[in-house]
Parts: sequence; C-alpha cells; structure tokens
Amino acid sequence: MAVLDILAYPDARLKQTSQPVTEFDADLRRFLADLEATMRAAPGGVGLAAPQVGRPQRVVIVDVSGRPDIPHNGRMVLINPEVREREGEAVGREGCLSVPDYTGNVARAARIRVRAMDESGARREYACEGYEARAVQHEIDHLDGLLFLDRLVSRRDLFRRKVYK
Repeated sequence: MAVLDILAYPDARLKQTSQPVTEFDADLRRFLADLEATMRAAPGGVGLAAPQVGRPQRVVIVDVSGRPDIPHNGRMVLINPEVREREGEAVGREGCLSVPDYTGNVARAARIRVRAMDESGARREYACEGYEARAVQHEIDHLDGLLFLDRLVSRRDLFRRKVYK
C-alpha cells in the first residue's frame, strides 16, 4: 500500500467528471488499498474520492466509525455510487483534504440512501444519516467535479481553517 499525493485546489483535475468503473480486477483492488491508506494517513480524513488523487474514476471510500456517537455503516467502498433517496436538509461545516486551508457551511440532505458496488462488483445499498450522509454526499460530489466551495450556503460561509499547535 502506498500513500498517494492528494491534489489541492485549484488543480483542474478536481473539476473533471469521473468515469464509471467497469473492471473489478487486481488493479482496482491495489488502488483501493492505496486510496484507503491515503485517507487514513490524512489528519481527520473520513472519506476520499479517486479524483482527489488524480484518478478520474467513480470510486469513493468513507469511514466515519472513528468518530464517537455517530450512526454509521462502518467502512464503505462505494464504486459507481448513486444517491437514490434524499430526505430533509441540514447545514453543516465541511472541510476537504483537497482544500486544506478552509472550511465552509454547506446545505446537504440529512438522510440519504445510496446504491453502489463494492470492490468485488456486488451491489450494495446503504442508509446514511447525519455526519455520515454529509460525508458520502461530499465525496460523491468529487466524482462530478464539485468541491464544497461550489456548494457554500453563501460567500460569507467560508472560513480559514484553524491551525492547532
């Protein structure tokens, strides 16, 4: 497993639309291992999308299970994900490994149902709520060339990230 370089805004590759995965092979499994190692090596990383490491494929990993008292599905590998249902709305603060110096307030669905394939190509469906739903929607946005900056509630809702020493 390798820790990959994470692209940073304004890298143009972050604005590309990703292509569906069609081959569920050893190359994909190696890439998934590298993507997960990269996510886990990043401070506060709970999700990472393939485009963030320069691979324009519809691949996302989300795992919020390390956060206390948050409902979650555990580690989710979401390949070719589709949000099938959305319910409610919540505004929350988001950050991004590709926008390391800022956070911002973004409105997202409070609850979602997402359908995707796993690493072996099997269909999966997950019901997500709260922070996990926000993380999944954030990562899926990357697959469509969107950053949280594109979804800010208003321009006044962008904040310089605090640096803790």
